[in-house]
Amino acid sequence: MPAGTLFALVNILVFPAWLLLILVPSWKWTRVIAAYLTPALLGIVWAVLMLGQFAPHGGGYGSIEQLKEMARDPYILVAIWLHNLILDVFLGAWAVRDAQRLGVPHAYVIPCLILTFLAGPVGLLTYFAVRIAVVRRFPWKS
Repeated sequence: MPAGTLFALVNILVFPAWLLLILVPSWKWTRVIAAYLTPALLGIVWAVLMLGQFAPHGGGYGSIEQLKEMARDPYILVAIWLHNLILDVFLGAWAVRDAQRLGVPHAYVIPCLILTFLAGPVGLLTYFAVRIAVVRRFPWKS
């Protein structure tokens, strides 16, 4: 499968999990799909890509130059993108579960989920701020 087609496919595959997290966070299958099934399936794709294309000549993780060389391979670039997709949806699922556990209104979590989808770390930081503002305590204090 061409790398461009694979890139489009994995972007489509992650979208239902995000819709479930935003629209029906309390549905029993949302957690299964968003926190387990989607990351697992995308993780399998990631593993196949990395095992099949690992470390092109001059590529690696030892320096920014080696990483740039690896990313020249379009399949490795898709794997790098998949890494982000997997972690972001997992973070989104965690935030929904955490908010439900703490009684944070889902309406406050939705913008955090959208930001996590678009820019993972920004969404996570935003969720932390919402969590602290609503719960009125820091996570490391009981």
